[in-house]
Parts: sequence; C-alpha cells; structure tokens
Amino acid sequence: MSTEPPEETAENAEPGTPGESADTSQTAAASETAPGAAPDAPAEAEGTAAESTEAESTEAEDGQTPGAGQVSEAEAELLAQRAERERIERRKAERRGPIEAGGKLSGTAADLLAAVRAVESGEQPVAPVPEEARPAPRRPAPEPVRQAPPVTVEPVPAEGVVAAVREVLARGGAPEALAAQAAGLLGEGAAQALRADPWQLLRVAGVRPEQADGFARALLGGEAGPDDGRRERAVTGWLLEQAAVAGHTALEVSALTAALARQGVPDPEEAVRTAVSDGDVLVFRDPLPQTDAPAPRRDTASDGDGDGADGTEEERPVRVLVALERYAMAEESLADGLARLIGSAPRQDGPDAEWERAAASAGGSAGELIRAVAGHGLVLHTGGEASLAEPAALLRAARGLGLRAWAAAHTPVGRTRFAALLEAAPAGGTGAGDPDSGGSGSGGSGSGETDAGVTAAGDERAGGPAVATVAGLLSGAEGPGRDADGALLLDLLVVLDAPQLDVETAALVTESLPDGSRLLLAGDPGVLWSAGPGRVFADLLAARVCPQIASRRPDPGPLGELVSGVGAGELNQVAAPGKEVVIVPVRDPGEAVHRTVQLVADSVPRAIGVPAEETQVITPGHGGAVGTRALNAALKERLNPGPGRFGGFDPGDRIAYSPALGRTVPGRVVKADAEGLHLSCAGEAVVVPQERVERSVRHGWALTAHQAVGVRWPAVVVVLPGDAVQALSRPWVYTAFSRADRHLSVVHGVEQALPRAVAEGVAKPRTTRLPVLLAPQVPAAAG
Repeated sequence: MSTEPPEETAENAEPGTPGESADTSQTAAASETAPGAAPDAPAEAEGTAAESTEAESTEAEDGQTPGAGQVSEAEAELLAQRAERERIERRKAERRGPIEAGGKLSGTAADLLAAVRAVESGEQPVAPVPEEARPAPRRPAPEPVRQAPPVTVEPVPAEGVVAAVREVLARGGAPEALAAQAAGLLGEGAAQALRADPWQLLRVAGVRPEQADGFARALLGGEAGPDDGRRERAVTGWLLEQAAVAGHTALEVSALTAALARQGVPDPEEAVRTAVSDGDVLVFRDPLPQTDAPAPRRDTASDGDGDGADGTEEERPVRVLVALERYAMAEESLADGLARLIGSAPRQDGPDAEWERAAASAGGSAGELIRAVAGHGLVLHTGGEASLAEPAALLRAARGLGLRAWAAAHTPVGRTRFAALLEAAPAGGTGAGDPDSGGSGSGGSGSGETDAGVTAAGDERAGGPAVATVAGLLSGAEGPGRDADGALLLDLLVVLDAPQLDVETAALVTESLPDGSRLLLAGDPGVLWSAGPGRVFADLLAARVCPQIASRRPDPGPLGELVSGVGAGELNQVAAPGKEVVIVPVRDPGEAVHRTVQLVADSVPRAIGVPAEETQVITPGHGGAVGTRALNAALKERLNPGPGRFGGFDPGDRIAYSPALGRTVPGRVVKADAEGLHLSCAGEAVVVPQERVERSVRHGWALTAHQAVGVRWPAVVVVLPGDAVQALSRPWVYTAFSRADRHLSVVHGVEQALPRAVAEGVAKPRTTRLPVLLAPQVPAAAG
C-alpha cells in the first residue's frame, strides 16, 4: 500500500463543522418545508440511521415534497406491484377452494372423465383412453411475445380539493406546497379530514411530529394536547414508519413505548394498546432462541395441561413485537413462499446424470453450486465479484438442460456487467470452477456510465440465459413474462446482489415463482444491507434452512486482498507495486476536498491511466464540508463547468438518478428541453420531467456507499473526513473499498477510527421476524 508524496498536499485550512456529513438524521432535511427541531427516533432505529439514510431517494435526502398531480416511477411501480400481489392472492385463494367436478377439463383429462362416467352408468366407453405419452425433454424456446404491462396512474386530485386543502394548510401555518400530496393521500375529503384530525398531516412525507403539533395547535387551539388520542395514533404510526426506514420490520414494545415517551405521549403503554385494538398495528409474541440455561417452569397441575408427570411444562421466553400490517404481511408472505420452495421437490428437467455431467464440467465450487440447485428449490451462494462466474456457469448448465433460466440484478449496471460476463465465457465451457481454472470473475469495464449494455432479449435470442433487473422482472418490463395465473414463466431464477432485497421485494419474487421452480440467491454478505426494511439474505444465512455454497474464488490482486481482510475485520497493509491501493492523508475538510478533486482530475488519469469519467468518489454522507454536495460542486467546477440552466445541470454532467427509494442509477446528462432532462443511464435513455428533477436527480461524481452498491468502477476514491467517524462501520468500508476494479485511493482523515471501525464496527442490528416465521415451517437443512 503506497502513500501519495507529501509535496502534493494542500496547505492547511480551517476545519469544517461536522454538520450532517454522516447523514445521521433520517428525515432531517424535512425542516426545509416546515420549522421544528428533530424528534427522537425509536431506540432500535437510531443505531442504523447513518447507514440507512444513505440509501434514501433524493426526495428524502433533500426534504422536497412531490409535485402536484404527478406520479413518479416509484409510485407507479408500487401500484403495479400491489395489483400483482392482489392477483397472486386471488390465485392462491382459488387453489385453496373446492374444485368443480369435471369443470374446465380438456384433452386426456376430459377423455378419462368421460370413460369413468360411462362405466359408472353401465355404458361401454366410446373408445379406450390412450396411455399418456411421456413428455419430451424441454429445450430452450424463444422468449414469448408479451403485452406491455399496464400502467397504473394514480388519480390526480381535483383542483377544488387541492385548493380546499391549501386553505386549511395556510390557516394552520403549514407550507401550501404540501396541498397536492395531502389531497392525494387523504382523498376528496382531505380538507375536512385535516380539520377533524390535524395530525393526519404526519402521513405526508417529510412532515415531523413537532410540525404536525404546531399545525394542530393553530387549528384546534387549546383542544390540541399531547394526550390527544388522535396525536397518539398518528405518532405511533409515524415512529413505526421511521423504524422501517432504518431497516426494521418490527419493533419491540419497549422500544416503541420509550420512543412514544420521548415524543411526549403521557401513557405510552395505553397508546400502544389502543393502536393494537384499533387495528393500526399488529402485535406478535415470538419465542426467543433456546439457550443452554434451563427455561423457567410454571405449575399447571390445576388445569391438567402439564406435559410431565408432575403436571408442569416449560415456558419458553418470548419477546413482544409490534409492526405495521404492510411489513408484517410481507414478511409472513415471504416466509410462506420460501417454505414452499424449500419443501417442494424441483421439477425433473433432466436426468440426474446430465446435472452431474454439468457439475463435473464446471468443477470446484461452481460444480457444488450446480449439484445443490439440481436437487433443491432454494439455494444460497456467497462470494465477491469473482464468484459471479459460478452463477454464470449454473445458468449456462441450466439452459443446456432445457430450463427456462434467468438472472436478475439489483441495478441496470449490474445487469450489464453480468450479461457481459456471460458473453465473455468460452464457447462450450462454463468459465468457472476453482481459482486456478483460468476463468475470470469480472466482466466489462464496470463503469457506471457504460453504454455497452447487453439487452435481456438479445441474450435470450443468442441462446444464453437472459438477464433483467429485479424491478423490471417484477413489473413485467423485463423478463420472460407471466402465465395466466400470474406466475413467472421460469424454472430457475438467479437473484444477484441478494443482500439488497428488502422484505417486500423478496416477497413479490417468491410469490411470483411457480411451484417446482428453483431460486438461487447470490451475493456478497459483507456489503451494506437493503435500503428497505429487513435483512432477508442475512436472516436466511443465519437460519440455515437450505444449502449454502461459499465460493472459493477470491477477488484477485492487492485490492482483493485488502477487501478480504476488511471482511474478516482486519485492515491489512498490502503490497501494491502497481499503485493499486494508495493512501492520501489529509488534515482537514478543505484539504480533503482539494486532494479529492486533484486525484480525480489529474493524479489517477496520469499515474493509473483511468480517465476522470471512469473514476468514482465515495463519501459517507450527503451533507457537511466533505459530503456529496460539496464534492460534487467542486468536481463539476473542475470537470464540467457551466451555468446549470436546467435545475443546476448541464450536458455532460455526471448524475445519480433515483427512480425509487434505495435505487440509484449512475448516468450522464445528454440534453434538456421542454420534455425534461434527458439522461443516459447504463445505456438506457431516461427523460425526467422538469418538476421531478430536483428530487430525483443529483450530481454523481460523488456518491454514498449505499448509492454505489451493485456498481463497480475502474478507479474509486474513498473520502473519509474527520467528521464522518460515527458513520463508519465494517460493512460501509467493505462496500466502499470493493467498488474498485483496478485502483483505490483513500483520502484518509480519520486516523485510528478506520481500523477501529473495521475491527469493531459490525452491522447495526435490525429487528426482523423472518427466522422465527421460517422455523416451524422448514426443517433444519444441511448447509
């Protein structure tokens, strides 16, 4: 590991104020829309705020509110997914219902029924029923022609409704800009609803309890108080939503009551009981994990229900959790779907000998993966970037056996990289196996702005496994399409970047898979968890309910050695003869910004040969003296100066486009016109309407680690300013360092805080119920 020469460092500058560099407040930017101090968050949620807030969309980051009468891509996708979920639930209900005798039968089944009825009536069957022939082995077929998925558009609130809400907001001292969103959420009677219950304003994104309190006092006067039942109900729901932003699917009752007390609720326990009885939240009593210590026993002789001869039974300790119905139902649906996959035998798509030949040809851990998928409905695969060669080998083997096999990545850039990896594989071989097999684990340049994409349809036509994004697969914009029952036309689905799956997305994936199909979840367990609630991949790894294949293909070179050490909790000194890793010490924020710009614009292109447009800056937060905002402003001034006539953007600007919460796509500005801002994102053309630019597009020379998940670049500059110590953790450092393909520069201003974060800064805990839900449904499986 080398160090930049000291003569290139800048002069001393005054240290900056810590400010918001770690972005530790989940909705702190909301103060731009209304006055008020930040309230306390639930105790369990506070610990993950710095980690989870990086992944929020630019709307949450900047505290902006949606425009009137528009439906964002995220909202449209959510509505489409909700409709798909309802269709799947109807299909499940129909399957559970009684089957009408003889209804809707055709072909051999109808002939069999006619023969049986003829015999029962004493008649002679018209003709013998032919023996059903064994189906021929299925071979790859062209992708079916699919109708374009329907676009669900949320009704635009009537102008009269918006005007009435605007009047109520003005009377209560709230920003009138919230009128359209409040009208859309509360419906035609929004104005009356706000007058009757002003705390309903908390349902609008960015509004905080103290702001809703001020609004309520302005409307209700002396009637508004901390013990108002309407306030208690609204604040309870708001706290659980904030916990979901921090990654929890549920909260312990003690954490919720403590947070309610900090919000000034006089009787938190009664507030929780009222919320449960009103159906606003659900309550669960989940057993705690068994320990070696004997559990307490209670006397049950009086009621005669004892398990032992002495009339006593063991009482297992439990924890009481509360959750919003949305996340509780998603987690239970996910557990049901996973149990269905684990408990059902996969379809026999080829003789065992063919699977074994494919596994033997792949060799190593790739062969182990093929064998595991051959006999199981759910398999987990762990490894770094180089290990992607093994899912690629599996997909090629599955296609060779006639399976309808697809892969789905978290980002369009990940889709492009994996498709390039598939294309680069040698013809007739797997390209995977043991580390010495010569296969390469990375494909493509890895640049976030590459235009060399391989489309899913083109890959399918070429005879190889197709690749989609998870969002595109679920919405129907990409992938193989669905059958009449709403199930994906798949025999095998490989989900890459599996740690990025939140419970709702994972539930939709499992619900969409047909019976007898196979699901492989593959990813690097060391990276940051999902932006949404849950820790699906980590929970499944800990539960050990299905086979787990750990890749033996380490990422190569000094970068691979450094990242592997970070994953093990050690910050090792690595030999970097080709300047693969460079440490740049800095003393203050001003110097950190100066050196970062110098590295991107001059040092890395000159010494490493990677141009500025293929070098990515990663920093812990958006605010502060060395956050993404400050770094992007300095980098734009150096690399693409301009007047920023369209919302601060000019053609050629690097951007980060956030179509939905937790999804960030790097790209570049092409032009701007009356339609909006035209972007090129991973080779795809995107047009962002003018009214949505401010909250869904930001400059992208500098990103946070959460925004960078799922993307890799030839060169990465990680900036660690002194005011970001609290944001550092092992997963953060692992994620940031592992985004580099060829070169990593670390602008180091945290001294011993970095090795301490790597050694001790484990992932913040998240409260989830998935392991408890899986335990009674799935027997323990060998890993």
